[in-house]
Amino acid sequence: MPVLAPGGRTGRTPGQRWRSALGLAMVTLLGAWLGLLIVGAVRTPIGPMDTTMTLRPSLVGGTKINVSPLGSLRMDSHLAPVRLDVDVDQLDPVRATALVDHPERFEGLGDEVSQDVEAGALDLAVRSVVAVVSGATALGLAVYRRPRPALGAGGLALALLVASAGTAFATWNPKSVLEPKFSGLLASAPSVFGDARSIVTEFDVYQQELARLVTNLTKLYNTTASLPTFQPTPGTTRVLHVSDIHLNPAAWGIIRSLVDQYKIDVIVDAGDTMDHGTAPENTFLDPIADLGAPYVWVRGNHDSDDTQEAVADLGDGVHVLDDGVPVNVAGLRFAGIGDPQFTPDRSVKPEGDPQERREGRKLASALRAQKSAGTPVDIAVAHNPVAAKQTAGEVPLTLAGHTHRRSNEMLEGGTRLMIEGSTGGGGLRAVEGDKPQRVQASVLYLDEKTDRLQAWDEITLGGLGLTKAEVSRHLPDDPERGSSSPPADGSGEDSGDGPSERHTHRNAEPSP
Repeated sequence: MPVLAPGGRTGRTPGQRWRSALGLAMVTLLGAWLGLLIVGAVRTPIGPMDTTMTLRPSLVGGTKINVSPLGSLRMDSHLAPVRLDVDVDQLDPVRATALVDHPERFEGLGDEVSQDVEAGALDLAVRSVVAVVSGATALGLAVYRRPRPALGAGGLALALLVASAGTAFATWNPKSVLEPKFSGLLASAPSVFGDARSIVTEFDVYQQELARLVTNLTKLYNTTASLPTFQPTPGTTRVLHVSDIHLNPAAWGIIRSLVDQYKIDVIVDAGDTMDHGTAPENTFLDPIADLGAPYVWVRGNHDSDDTQEAVADLGDGVHVLDDGVPVNVAGLRFAGIGDPQFTPDRSVKPEGDPQERREGRKLASALRAQKSAGTPVDIAVAHNPVAAKQTAGEVPLTLAGHTHRRSNEMLEGGTRLMIEGSTGGGGLRAVEGDKPQRVQASVLYLDEKTDRLQAWDEITLGGLGLTKAEVSRHLPDDPERGSSSPPADGSGEDSGDGPSERHTHRNAEPSP
Protein backbone atom coordinates (compact mmCIF):
# COMPACT_ATOMS: atom_id res chain seq x y z
CA MET A 1 0.00 0.00 0.00
CA PRO A 2 1.53 3.37 -0.96
CA VAL A 3 2.51 5.74 1.83
CA LEU A 4 1.06 9.26 1.71
CA ALA A 5 3.58 11.96 2.42
CA PRO A 6 2.53 15.36 3.82
CA GLY A 7 0.43 17.26 1.29
CA GLY A 8 -1.11 14.10 -0.08
CA ARG A 9 1.89 13.00 -2.16
CA THR A 10 2.77 9.37 -2.41
CA GLY A 11 6.06 8.70 -0.46
CA ARG A 12 8.53 5.87 -0.74
CA THR A 13 8.96 2.93 1.55
CA PRO A 14 12.23 2.53 3.51
CA GLY A 15 13.26 -0.26 1.11
CA GLN A 16 12.81 2.00 -1.88
CA ARG A 17 14.85 4.73 -0.23
CA TRP A 18 17.66 2.29 0.49
CA ARG A 19 17.66 1.07 -3.10
CA SER A 20 17.66 4.65 -4.35
CA ALA A 21 20.59 5.57 -2.10
CA LEU A 22 22.49 2.45 -3.16
CA GLY A 23 21.86 3.26 -6.82
CA LEU A 24 23.11 6.82 -6.34
CA ALA A 25 26.24 5.53 -4.59
CA MET A 26 26.96 3.10 -7.43
CA VAL A 27 26.46 5.82 -10.05
CA THR A 28 28.73 8.13 -8.07
CA LEU A 29 31.53 5.56 -7.72
CA LEU A 30 31.34 4.46 -11.35
CA GLY A 31 31.22 8.03 -12.64
CA ALA A 32 34.14 9.09 -10.42
CA TRP A 33 36.20 6.10 -11.59
CA LEU A 34 35.45 6.83 -15.24
CA GLY A 35 36.39 10.46 -14.73
CA LEU A 36 39.74 9.51 -13.23
CA LEU A 37 40.32 6.99 -15.96
CA ILE A 38 39.63 9.45 -18.79
CA VAL A 39 41.06 12.76 -17.61
CA GLY A 40 42.59 12.11 -14.20
CA ALA A 41 46.24 11.80 -15.27
CA VAL A 42 48.97 14.43 -15.26
CA ARG A 43 52.14 14.34 -17.35
CA THR A 44 54.94 16.04 -15.46
CA PRO A 45 58.74 16.03 -15.59
CA ILE A 46 60.64 14.77 -12.54
CA GLY A 47 64.29 15.56 -12.98
CA PRO A 48 65.42 14.16 -16.33
CA MET A 49 62.41 11.85 -16.63
CA ASP A 50 58.96 12.42 -18.10
CA THR A 51 56.33 10.83 -15.89
CA THR A 52 52.58 10.35 -15.71
CA MET A 53 50.93 10.69 -12.28
CA THR A 54 47.50 9.15 -11.77
CA LEU A 55 45.09 8.43 -8.92
CA ARG A 56 43.50 4.99 -9.06
CA PRO A 57 40.79 3.36 -6.91
CA SER A 58 42.36 0.87 -4.51
CA LEU A 59 41.38 -1.18 -1.50
CA VAL A 60 44.73 -0.70 0.23
CA GLY A 61 46.09 2.61 -1.10
CA GLY A 62 49.85 3.15 -1.28
CA THR A 63 52.12 4.37 -4.06
CA LYS A 64 53.27 2.44 -7.12
CA ILE A 65 56.17 3.62 -9.27
CA ASN A 66 56.49 1.91 -12.65
CA VAL A 67 59.99 2.18 -14.08
CA SER A 68 60.15 0.47 -17.46
CA PRO A 69 62.11 -1.63 -18.33
CA LEU A 70 63.37 -2.21 -14.80
CA GLY A 71 60.05 -3.10 -13.21
CA SER A 72 58.17 -1.37 -10.42
CA LEU A 73 58.16 -0.70 -6.71
CA ARG A 74 55.30 -0.34 -4.27
CA MET A 75 55.32 1.65 -1.05
CA ASP A 76 52.77 1.55 1.77
CA SER A 77 52.73 5.35 1.84
CA HIS A 78 49.11 5.73 3.00
CA LEU A 79 45.88 3.90 3.70
CA ALA A 80 43.00 5.17 1.60
CA PRO A 81 40.69 3.95 -1.19
CA VAL A 82 42.99 5.62 -3.76
CA ARG A 83 46.49 4.70 -4.95
CA LEU A 84 49.03 7.05 -6.49
CA ASP A 85 50.56 5.62 -9.69
CA VAL A 86 53.70 7.21 -11.12
CA ASP A 87 54.70 5.89 -14.54
CA VAL A 88 58.18 6.77 -15.77
CA ASP A 89 57.39 7.19 -19.47
CA GLN A 90 60.77 8.04 -20.89
CA LEU A 91 64.11 9.61 -20.20
CA ASP A 92 64.69 12.99 -21.76
CA PRO A 93 68.05 12.49 -23.52
CA VAL A 94 69.05 16.15 -23.29
CA ARG A 95 68.43 16.47 -19.55
CA ALA A 96 69.89 13.00 -18.83
CA THR A 97 73.05 13.62 -20.83
CA ALA A 98 73.54 16.95 -19.10
CA LEU A 99 73.38 15.24 -15.70
CA VAL A 100 75.76 12.43 -16.61
CA ASP A 101 78.23 14.79 -18.28
CA HIS A 102 78.14 17.18 -15.31
CA PRO A 103 77.94 15.07 -12.12
CA GLU A 104 78.11 18.20 -9.96
CA ARG A 105 74.51 18.92 -11.00
CA PHE A 106 73.36 15.91 -8.97
CA GLU A 107 73.94 17.95 -5.80
CA GLY A 108 70.94 20.14 -6.59
CA LEU A 109 68.85 17.35 -8.02
CA GLY A 110 67.07 16.72 -4.72
CA ASP A 111 65.54 20.18 -4.59
CA GLU A 112 64.63 20.02 -8.27
CA VAL A 113 62.93 16.65 -7.87
CA SER A 114 61.09 17.83 -4.75
CA GLN A 115 59.75 20.87 -6.61
CA ASP A 116 58.76 18.73 -9.58
CA VAL A 117 56.89 16.27 -7.35
CA GLU A 118 55.08 19.05 -5.47
CA ALA A 119 54.03 20.75 -8.71
CA GLY A 120 52.87 17.47 -10.22
CA ALA A 121 50.95 16.49 -7.07
CA LEU A 122 49.18 19.84 -6.94
CA ASP A 123 48.25 19.62 -10.61
CA LEU A 124 47.06 16.05 -10.07
CA ALA A 125 44.92 17.07 -7.09
CA VAL A 126 43.15 19.80 -9.05
CA ARG A 127 42.66 17.58 -12.08
CA SER A 128 41.38 14.72 -9.92
CA VAL A 129 38.76 16.92 -8.28
CA VAL A 130 37.53 18.08 -11.67
CA ALA A 131 37.62 14.54 -13.09
CA VAL A 132 35.77 12.96 -10.16
CA VAL A 133 33.06 15.58 -9.88
CA SER A 134 32.55 15.89 -13.64
CA GLY A 135 32.46 12.13 -14.16
CA ALA A 136 29.97 11.48 -11.38
CA THR A 137 27.76 14.41 -12.41
CA ALA A 138 27.78 13.45 -16.08
CA LEU A 139 26.90 9.83 -15.36
CA GLY A 140 24.23 10.91 -12.88
CA LEU A 141 22.67 13.13 -15.52
CA ALA A 142 22.77 10.30 -18.07
CA VAL A 143 21.14 7.83 -15.67
CA TYR A 144 18.58 10.02 -13.87
CA ARG A 145 18.03 12.67 -16.58
CA ARG A 146 17.35 15.22 -13.85
CA PRO A 147 19.78 17.85 -12.55
CA ARG A 148 19.09 17.34 -8.84
CA PRO A 149 20.28 13.69 -8.52
CA ALA A 150 23.10 14.43 -10.96
CA LEU A 151 24.34 17.27 -8.75
CA GLY A 152 23.87 14.97 -5.77
CA ALA A 153 26.17 12.42 -7.40
CA GLY A 154 28.78 15.13 -8.07
CA GLY A 155 28.61 16.39 -4.49
CA LEU A 156 28.87 12.87 -3.09
CA ALA A 157 31.89 12.21 -5.32
CA LEU A 158 33.57 15.37 -4.05
CA ALA A 159 32.87 14.37 -0.46
CA LEU A 160 34.34 10.91 -1.04
CA LEU A 161 37.47 12.38 -2.63
CA VAL A 162 37.94 14.83 0.27
CA ALA A 163 37.44 11.99 2.76
CA SER A 164 39.98 9.86 0.87
CA ALA A 165 42.47 12.72 0.85
CA GLY A 166 41.94 13.25 4.58
CA THR A 167 42.46 9.55 5.26
CA ALA A 168 45.61 9.52 3.14
CA PHE A 169 46.95 12.57 4.98
CA ALA A 170 46.15 11.08 8.38
CA THR A 171 47.84 7.77 7.55
CA TRP A 172 50.76 9.22 5.53
CA ASN A 173 53.92 7.23 6.26
CA PRO A 174 57.10 8.84 4.93
CA LYS A 175 59.10 5.88 6.24
CA SER A 176 57.46 3.67 3.61
CA VAL A 177 60.26 4.62 1.22
CA LEU A 178 62.59 2.59 3.44
CA GLU A 179 60.74 -0.66 2.76
CA PRO A 180 59.64 -0.68 -0.87
CA LYS A 181 58.43 -3.88 -2.51
CA PHE A 182 60.26 -4.49 -5.78
CA SER A 183 59.13 -6.38 -8.89
CA GLY A 184 60.55 -6.99 -12.35
CA LEU A 185 64.26 -6.33 -12.75
CA LEU A 186 64.21 -4.24 -9.60
CA ALA A 187 63.43 -7.34 -7.56
CA SER A 188 66.94 -8.55 -8.35
CA ALA A 189 68.62 -5.21 -7.69
CA PRO A 190 67.07 -3.38 -4.71
CA SER A 191 70.47 -1.87 -3.94
CA VAL A 192 69.90 0.51 -6.86
CA PHE A 193 68.15 2.58 -4.21
CA GLY A 194 70.92 2.31 -1.64
CA ASP A 195 70.74 1.25 2.00
CA ALA A 196 67.69 3.28 2.93
CA ARG A 197 67.53 1.82 6.46
CA SER A 198 70.68 3.68 7.43
CA ILE A 199 69.13 7.08 6.67
CA VAL A 200 67.19 9.26 9.12
CA THR A 201 63.52 8.39 8.77
CA GLU A 202 61.96 11.78 8.12
CA PHE A 203 59.99 13.18 5.23
CA ASP A 204 63.04 14.79 3.62
CA VAL A 205 64.41 11.25 3.22
CA TYR A 206 61.56 10.65 0.80
CA GLN A 207 62.82 13.51 -1.33
CA GLN A 208 66.48 12.48 -0.99
CA GLU A 209 65.79 8.88 -1.93
CA LEU A 210 63.67 9.94 -4.88
CA ALA A 211 66.58 12.06 -6.09
CA ARG A 212 68.88 9.09 -5.64
CA LEU A 213 66.44 6.90 -7.57
CA VAL A 214 66.47 9.39 -10.44
CA THR A 215 70.27 9.61 -10.31
CA ASN A 216 70.87 5.88 -10.61
CA LEU A 217 68.09 5.19 -13.09
CA THR A 218 69.46 7.99 -15.26
CA LYS A 219 72.69 6.03 -15.56
CA LEU A 220 70.84 2.81 -16.34
CA TYR A 221 68.63 4.44 -18.95
CA ASN A 222 71.64 6.06 -20.56
CA THR A 223 73.05 2.58 -21.16
CA THR A 224 70.60 2.06 -24.02
CA ALA A 225 69.88 5.69 -24.86
CA SER A 226 73.51 6.35 -25.84
CA LEU A 227 74.03 3.54 -28.35
CA PRO A 228 74.11 5.61 -31.55
CA THR A 229 75.51 3.08 -34.02
CA PHE A 230 72.11 1.78 -35.13
CA GLN A 231 68.69 3.38 -34.98
CA PRO A 232 65.86 0.93 -35.68
CA THR A 233 62.98 2.24 -37.75
CA PRO A 234 59.36 1.90 -36.58
CA GLY A 235 58.93 -1.03 -38.98
CA THR A 236 62.00 -2.95 -37.76
CA THR A 237 61.10 -6.41 -36.48
CA ARG A 238 62.34 -6.91 -32.93
CA VAL A 239 63.02 -10.45 -31.70
CA LEU A 240 63.82 -11.23 -28.06
CA HIS A 241 66.07 -14.29 -27.80
CA VAL A 242 65.94 -16.10 -24.44
CA SER A 243 66.97 -19.55 -23.29
CA ASP A 244 67.61 -21.83 -20.30
CA ILE A 245 65.19 -20.24 -17.84
CA HIS A 246 65.34 -23.36 -15.62
CA LEU A 247 62.29 -22.63 -13.48
CA ASN A 248 63.47 -19.19 -12.36
CA PRO A 249 60.22 -17.18 -11.90
CA ALA A 250 62.15 -13.89 -11.99
CA ALA A 251 62.77 -14.53 -15.69
CA TRP A 252 59.14 -13.79 -16.55
CA GLY A 253 59.37 -10.32 -15.02
CA ILE A 254 62.61 -9.68 -16.87
CA ILE A 255 61.14 -10.81 -20.19
CA ARG A 256 57.95 -8.81 -19.70
CA SER A 257 59.99 -5.69 -18.92
CA LEU A 258 62.15 -6.15 -22.01
CA VAL A 259 59.08 -6.73 -24.18
CA ASP A 260 57.57 -3.46 -22.98
CA GLN A 261 60.72 -1.38 -23.24
CA TYR A 262 62.00 -2.66 -26.59
CA LYS A 263 58.54 -3.11 -28.14
CA ILE A 264 59.31 -6.73 -28.94
CA ASP A 265 57.38 -8.34 -31.82
CA VAL A 266 58.16 -11.99 -30.99
CA ILE A 267 59.96 -13.90 -28.24
CA VAL A 268 62.08 -16.94 -29.17
CA ASP A 269 62.85 -19.40 -26.34
CA ALA A 270 65.58 -21.90 -27.20
CA GLY A 271 64.48 -24.35 -24.52
CA ASP A 272 65.29 -25.72 -21.05
CA THR A 273 62.44 -23.76 -19.56
CA MET A 274 62.07 -26.54 -16.97
CA ASP A 275 64.45 -28.46 -14.75
CA HIS A 276 62.99 -31.97 -14.69
CA GLY A 277 60.09 -31.78 -17.14
CA THR A 278 57.56 -33.14 -14.64
CA ALA A 279 53.83 -32.45 -14.81
CA PRO A 280 53.78 -30.41 -11.55
CA GLU A 281 56.24 -27.99 -13.13
CA ASN A 282 53.78 -27.12 -15.91
CA THR A 283 52.07 -24.38 -13.91
CA PHE A 284 55.35 -22.47 -14.18
CA LEU A 285 54.49 -21.91 -17.85
CA ASP A 286 51.27 -19.96 -17.20
CA PRO A 287 52.82 -16.44 -17.41
CA ILE A 288 53.91 -17.07 -21.03
CA ALA A 289 50.47 -16.18 -22.36
CA ASP A 290 50.64 -12.73 -20.73
CA LEU A 291 54.15 -11.62 -21.69
CA GLY A 292 52.85 -9.19 -24.30
CA ALA A 293 54.27 -10.79 -27.47
CA PRO A 294 53.95 -14.06 -29.43
CA TYR A 295 56.11 -16.83 -27.98
CA VAL A 296 58.09 -19.27 -30.14
CA TRP A 297 59.46 -22.22 -28.18
CA VAL A 298 61.62 -25.28 -28.82
CA ARG A 299 62.14 -28.24 -26.48
CA GLY A 300 65.40 -28.49 -24.51
CA ASN A 301 67.00 -31.48 -22.86
CA HIS A 302 65.36 -30.54 -19.52
CA ASP A 303 61.93 -30.26 -21.15
CA SER A 304 59.86 -33.42 -21.55
CA ASP A 305 57.22 -34.30 -24.14
CA ASP A 306 54.70 -33.48 -21.42
CA THR A 307 56.29 -30.04 -21.15
CA GLN A 308 55.93 -29.57 -24.90
CA GLU A 309 52.25 -30.47 -24.77
CA ALA A 310 51.71 -28.01 -21.93
CA VAL A 311 53.39 -25.21 -23.89
CA ALA A 312 51.31 -26.02 -26.98
CA ASP A 313 48.12 -25.74 -24.89
CA LEU A 314 48.85 -22.17 -23.75
CA GLY A 315 46.95 -20.53 -26.61
CA ASP A 316 47.14 -19.13 -30.11
CA GLY A 317 50.00 -16.78 -29.29
CA VAL A 318 52.35 -19.62 -28.36
CA HIS A 319 54.07 -21.65 -31.10
CA VAL A 320 56.00 -24.89 -30.57
CA LEU A 321 58.70 -25.71 -33.13
CA ASP A 322 59.51 -29.36 -33.89
CA ASP A 323 60.35 -31.68 -36.78
CA GLY A 324 61.29 -28.73 -39.00
CA VAL A 325 57.66 -27.73 -39.56
CA PRO A 326 57.65 -23.97 -40.31
CA VAL A 327 55.43 -21.36 -38.66
CA ASN A 328 54.89 -17.71 -39.56
CA VAL A 329 55.01 -15.29 -36.64
CA ALA A 330 55.37 -11.48 -36.70
CA GLY A 331 56.21 -11.51 -40.40
CA LEU A 332 59.05 -14.02 -39.93
CA ARG A 333 59.23 -17.70 -40.89
CA PHE A 334 60.58 -20.00 -38.17
CA ALA A 335 61.44 -23.69 -38.15
CA GLY A 336 63.06 -25.78 -35.45
CA ILE A 337 63.50 -29.15 -33.87
CA GLY A 338 63.13 -30.26 -30.26
CA ASP A 339 66.14 -31.67 -28.44
CA PRO A 340 66.22 -35.44 -29.08
CA GLN A 341 67.68 -36.09 -25.63
CA PHE A 342 65.79 -35.81 -22.35
CA THR A 343 68.43 -35.68 -19.63
CA PRO A 344 66.95 -33.86 -16.63
CA ASP A 345 69.50 -35.32 -14.19
CA ARG A 346 72.50 -37.64 -13.96
CA SER A 347 70.27 -40.72 -13.68
CA VAL A 348 69.70 -40.52 -17.46
CA LYS A 349 72.69 -41.33 -19.62
CA PRO A 350 72.85 -39.02 -22.63
CA GLU A 351 73.48 -40.40 -26.09
CA GLY A 352 75.66 -37.38 -26.80
CA ASP A 353 76.55 -35.36 -29.86
CA PRO A 354 75.93 -38.05 -32.52
CA GLN A 355 72.18 -37.97 -31.83
CA GLU A 356 72.20 -34.18 -31.85
CA ARG A 357 73.91 -34.17 -35.26
CA ARG A 358 71.35 -36.62 -36.67
CA GLU A 359 68.45 -34.42 -35.55
CA GLY A 360 70.27 -31.33 -36.81
CA ARG A 361 70.61 -32.91 -40.26
CA LYS A 362 66.87 -33.63 -40.25
CA LEU A 363 66.23 -29.95 -39.57
CA ALA A 364 68.65 -28.95 -42.34
CA SER A 365 66.81 -31.24 -44.75
CA ALA A 366 63.49 -29.61 -43.85
CA LEU A 367 65.04 -26.18 -44.41
CA ARG A 368 66.29 -27.21 -47.87
CA ALA A 369 62.83 -28.46 -48.74
CA GLN A 370 61.34 -25.11 -47.79
CA LYS A 371 63.86 -23.27 -49.98
CA SER A 372 63.10 -25.55 -52.91
CA ALA A 373 59.39 -24.86 -52.47
CA GLY A 374 60.02 -21.10 -52.62
CA THR A 375 59.13 -20.55 -48.93
CA PRO A 376 62.54 -20.18 -47.27
CA VAL A 377 62.84 -20.04 -43.50
CA ASP A 378 64.21 -16.85 -41.91
CA ILE A 379 65.25 -18.23 -38.50
CA ALA A 380 66.00 -21.80 -37.42
CA VAL A 381 65.92 -22.76 -33.73
CA ALA A 382 67.48 -25.71 -31.90
CA HIS A 383 68.36 -26.03 -28.24
CA ASN A 384 71.76 -27.69 -28.59
CA PRO A 385 74.40 -25.83 -30.66
CA VAL A 386 75.65 -29.18 -32.01
CA ALA A 387 72.29 -29.70 -33.73
CA ALA A 388 72.03 -26.03 -34.69
CA LYS A 389 75.37 -26.11 -36.54
CA GLN A 390 73.98 -28.66 -38.99
CA THR A 391 71.85 -25.89 -40.52
CA ALA A 392 74.92 -24.14 -41.96
CA GLY A 393 74.17 -22.69 -45.39
CA GLU A 394 70.45 -23.45 -45.21
CA VAL A 395 69.18 -20.39 -43.32
CA PRO A 396 70.49 -16.87 -42.62
CA LEU A 397 70.15 -17.12 -38.82
CA THR A 398 70.07 -19.96 -36.32
CA LEU A 399 69.34 -19.55 -32.60
CA ALA A 400 70.36 -21.94 -29.81
CA GLY A 401 71.06 -22.14 -26.07
CA HIS A 402 72.09 -25.01 -23.77
CA THR A 403 75.64 -23.90 -22.88
CA HIS A 404 74.63 -21.08 -20.50
CA ARG A 405 77.29 -19.03 -22.26
CA ARG A 406 76.52 -16.49 -24.93
CA SER A 407 78.42 -16.74 -28.21
CA ASN A 408 78.11 -15.64 -31.81
CA GLU A 409 79.61 -17.49 -34.75
CA MET A 410 79.49 -17.38 -38.55
CA LEU A 411 79.03 -20.86 -40.01
CA GLU A 412 79.79 -21.95 -43.56
CA GLY A 413 77.39 -20.69 -46.19
CA GLY A 414 76.68 -17.39 -44.41
CA THR A 415 74.60 -18.76 -41.52
CA ARG A 416 75.00 -16.85 -38.28
CA LEU A 417 74.69 -19.00 -35.14
CA MET A 418 73.67 -17.06 -32.03
CA ILE A 419 73.84 -18.97 -28.74
CA GLU A 420 72.11 -17.30 -25.80
CA GLY A 421 73.19 -17.55 -22.18
CA SER A 422 70.79 -18.40 -19.36
CA THR A 423 67.90 -15.96 -19.05
CA GLY A 424 67.11 -17.59 -15.72
CA GLY A 425 70.66 -17.14 -14.43
CA GLY A 426 71.01 -20.92 -14.44
CA GLY A 427 68.01 -21.37 -12.14
CA LEU A 428 68.90 -23.22 -8.95
CA ARG A 429 72.24 -24.09 -10.52
CA ALA A 430 73.22 -20.45 -10.11
CA VAL A 431 74.31 -21.14 -6.53
CA GLU A 432 76.52 -24.14 -7.32
CA GLY A 433 79.60 -22.21 -8.47
CA ASP A 434 81.84 -19.68 -6.78
CA LYS A 435 80.19 -16.86 -8.74
CA PRO A 436 76.50 -16.55 -9.63
CA GLN A 437 75.58 -16.96 -13.25
CA ARG A 438 74.50 -13.82 -15.02
CA VAL A 439 71.08 -13.28 -16.57
CA GLN A 440 71.35 -12.90 -20.32
CA ALA A 441 69.00 -12.12 -23.20
CA SER A 442 69.39 -10.51 -26.62
CA VAL A 443 67.24 -8.20 -28.73
CA LEU A 444 67.63 -8.85 -32.47
CA TYR A 445 66.70 -6.19 -35.03
CA LEU A 446 65.63 -7.55 -38.44
CA ASP A 447 64.92 -5.56 -41.59
CA GLU A 448 61.19 -5.37 -42.22
CA LYS A 449 61.60 -6.01 -45.97
CA THR A 450 64.43 -8.55 -46.21
CA ASP A 451 64.00 -10.16 -42.74
CA ARG A 452 67.81 -10.10 -42.40
CA LEU A 453 69.64 -9.28 -39.18
CA GLN A 454 70.62 -5.59 -38.95
CA ALA A 455 71.92 -5.37 -35.39
CA TRP A 456 71.51 -6.88 -31.95
CA ASP A 457 71.70 -5.77 -28.32
CA GLU A 458 73.21 -8.17 -25.80
CA ILE A 459 71.72 -7.55 -22.36
CA THR A 460 73.49 -8.91 -19.30
CA LEU A 461 72.32 -8.48 -15.71
CA GLY A 462 74.22 -9.38 -12.57
CA GLY A 463 73.19 -12.70 -11.07
CA LEU A 464 72.23 -13.39 -7.45
CA GLY A 465 73.61 -10.68 -5.21
CA LEU A 466 74.91 -8.54 -8.09
CA THR A 467 73.48 -5.29 -9.42
CA LYS A 468 75.48 -4.66 -12.58
CA ALA A 469 73.64 -4.04 -15.84
CA GLU A 470 75.35 -4.26 -19.20
CA VAL A 471 74.21 -3.60 -22.78
CA SER A 472 76.37 -4.20 -25.84
CA ARG A 473 75.23 -3.35 -29.36
CA HIS A 474 76.63 -5.20 -32.38
CA LEU A 475 76.42 -4.68 -36.13
CA PRO A 476 77.03 -7.50 -38.66
CA ASP A 477 79.27 -5.51 -41.01
CA ASP A 478 80.18 -8.54 -43.09
CA PRO A 479 77.93 -11.55 -42.51
CA GLU A 480 80.29 -13.80 -44.46
CA ARG A 481 83.30 -13.41 -42.17
CA GLY A 482 84.41 -13.71 -38.58
CA SER A 483 83.07 -15.13 -35.35
CA SER A 484 82.71 -14.37 -31.70
CA SER A 485 83.21 -17.38 -29.44
CA PRO A 486 82.74 -18.03 -25.72
CA PRO A 487 85.82 -17.60 -23.56
CA ALA A 488 87.80 -20.57 -22.42
CA ASP A 489 87.44 -19.67 -18.75
CA GLY A 490 83.69 -20.32 -18.83
CA SER A 491 82.88 -16.98 -17.31
CA GLY A 492 79.69 -16.67 -19.28
CA GLU A 493 80.79 -13.49 -21.01
CA ASP A 494 81.12 -13.23 -24.74
CA SER A 495 84.50 -12.31 -26.16
CA GLY A 496 83.19 -9.08 -27.59
CA ASP A 497 84.93 -8.14 -30.80
CA GLY A 498 84.85 -10.56 -33.67
CA PRO A 499 86.59 -9.37 -36.82
CA SER A 500 83.26 -8.94 -38.61
CA GLU A 501 81.52 -6.86 -35.96
CA ARG A 502 81.43 -3.29 -34.77
CA HIS A 503 79.92 -2.74 -31.34
CA THR A 504 79.41 -0.26 -28.57
CA HIS A 505 79.52 -1.43 -24.99
CA ARG A 506 78.07 0.31 -21.95
CA ASN A 507 77.99 -0.59 -18.28
CA ALA A 508 75.60 0.76 -15.72
CA GLU A 509 76.32 0.04 -12.08
CA PRO A 510 74.36 1.67 -9.27
CA SER A 511 76.38 4.06 -7.16
CA PRO A 512 77.11 2.93 -3.62
